[in-house]
Order: sequence, then C-alpha cells, then structure tokens
Amino acid sequence: MNPEHLPEFYANVIDSVGDGVIVLDGDGRVILLNPVAEELAGISRRLSLGQPFSVLFKEDTLLLEMADKSAASGMSISDHENIVLKRGGRITPLSVTVSPLLLGDGSRAGTIVLLKDLTNIRDLEAAVRKADRLSTIGTLAAGLAHEIKNPLGGIRGAAQLLDMELSEEDELRECTRVILKEVQRVNRIVEELLDLASPRSLNLVGVNLHKILAHIVFLQQQATEGKSITFQRQLDPSIPPILADEGRLTQLFLNLIKNAVEAVGENGVIVIASRVVAEYSMTQRGERRSRMVAVEIGDDGCGMTREEMENLFTPFYTTKEKGTGLGLAICQKIVAEHRGMIRVDSEEGRGTTFTILLPIVQ
Repeated sequence: MNPEHLPEFYANVIDSVGDGVIVLDGDGRVILLNPVAEELAGISRRLSLGQPFSVLFKEDTLLLEMADKSAASGMSISDHENIVLKRGGRITPLSVTVSPLLLGDGSRAGTIVLLKDLTNIRDLEAAVRKADRLSTIGTLAAGLAHEIKNPLGGIRGAAQLLDMELSEEDELRECTRVILKEVQRVNRIVEELLDLASPRSLNLVGVNLHKILAHIVFLQQQATEGKSITFQRQLDPSIPPILADEGRLTQLFLNLIKNAVEAVGENGVIVIASRVVAEYSMTQRGERRSRMVAVEIGDDGCGMTREEMENLFTPFYTTKEKGTGLGLAICQKIVAEHRGMIRVDSEEGRGTTFTILLPIVQ
C-alpha cells in the first residue's frame, strides 16, 4: 500500500469498527469520532470535532470520571456494568474502556474511549432468566395438567350420559350443556399447559417464512372483514427458506398476528416485516456460524405499560377478559425450540412490535 494512503486507510478501519471509538487530544478535545460512537452518543461528528469531551458528555458523570482518571494516571480503565447513555428517550447500557493514546516513542498524545453497546447482551441475559423461570413453571404445570385430565374426562362422560337421559324439553339440559362447554374450555387450557411443558421433537424442513405469513394474513383479513384494519407487508424477497418446523412456526406467527389484530381493535395498521440481520449470529461447537432472519410484527394499538411488559411471557398473566395467559409463553417456547430469540418493544399509547430472530440454518 502506498504510504500516502495510510491515513485514509486507518480512518476507514476505525469507521468500520463495530464499537464506538472516540479519540481525544491532550487537552481533552475530540479529534476523532467514528459512526458507531456518533450514533450511540447522539451527536454529530462534524459538529463535535474540536469540542471538549467534558462538554459533549456533560451529563454522563461516570464516563467523564473514567476519562479524567485515565488521563491523570496513564492507565487503562474499564467499566462493564455501570455506564448508561440516555439520548432522545433511548437508554443504552455500555461497556466502556478508556486508554491512553501512545505514540511510537512511548509519549502520550491523548486518550482513546471505546464504547460497546450492551443492549443485545442484556436482552440475551433477560431471555435466559425468563427461560429458566418458564422451565420451572412448566414442570409444575405439566404435573397439574396430567392430574386434571383424568377427573375432567369423568366429568365430561357423566355430563354426556346425563344429557342423553334428559328429554329435549327438560330445563336441566341447559345445565348439562353449560357443564360440557366449561369442561371443553378447561380441557383447552390443560392442552395448552401440556404444550407449554412437554418437550417436542421438531420436524425440520425447508420453510418459506413468507408463504406462512401470507397465509396467516389472508386468514386474518377474512376474519376481520368489515373492520378498518390495514396489513402492511415489508418482506425481504432475498431471504432463503429456513430449516424449521412449519407447523410450530405457523402457530407462533398466528398467535402474534392475532394479538396484533386484537390490539388495534376496529381500525389500525399492522406491519409485518422481514430482514436478514447482521448484528446477530448463532453458533454451537462443531457447527458453522449461522446468519439469522428477523420477523417483526408491529401494531399501532394501545401499547403496554411497564408492568405488562415485565410479566408478558409469564404463564397465566393476561390482560384479556377471556385469555388464558399461555399464548405468549408458548410462543417463547417455540422460538427457544428453534434456537432463536423473541423481543418486544412497546410504549403505552403508541403500539407494540414483536421481533422474532431465527437462525437460517439449524
């Protein structure tokens, strides 16, 4: 490489780094800011160059303290737990390392601040905690479900026999029909419990996600005929078939899209989008790294409160009048079975978006 091109080459390298990089001169002024740092900090690179770091980050006390300590001691300082940036209503947890910038002769020319976005890692940690809680509750639920099914069958059989013995005009027949209807409802809850708790073997085949989504949207359009609900599809046609269980994925997306329909009520917009994501990949020992596909199902409904968000995947927690509180727990299980992740973003009064991340290759 021509030495004259080295500065431009190094600048391109720093701009391509996946973490935020901020370089300060000896007086604590910003002399370099890569695009990731620009996005994390919510500041313009053009306007920040030459500005004091202490002014640009005046509200981030811990970050300023780290920069001051590193500049004073000449040592590298790291914090992987406590630094949080608050920009435009968005809260971003960071892992920060501040190091002296040394020249070839060992003299100090300034300070380097590295910012690593921990949002995805925190999401993974939260997903693991929820999965552990779900596993414990699921084990208990499975035992209860099996114990309930036997007497439930006896109640159904007795009610059916009694219904057959009563004449058509007998008022007691209404009672037997109520019994049978409620038994059927309890049985549905029991079946959902068993679905939640029992391990399943997946029938993995090449699945066209867009075909599944199109079928579900068609069915929902028929079911919501007469309502002013708009379905917008923003699907990436380059996404290849993924290795998955078609039946389980149909159950997953049907549940989420039906929830979106209920959230918007008589009118609203439901957006269904797909894309290949570069910021996530899944791998296990002995396997090659797999890209992931994201399917987003968003609505402009009433959104959720913080309490509802925290309890969203907890079995039996529901805000619906006739809900069982098991639908989203089952969705989470289906995603876990496919070695994926499910995320939700919601704000009260501004709608909800579920994001499902699935590996393209199992």
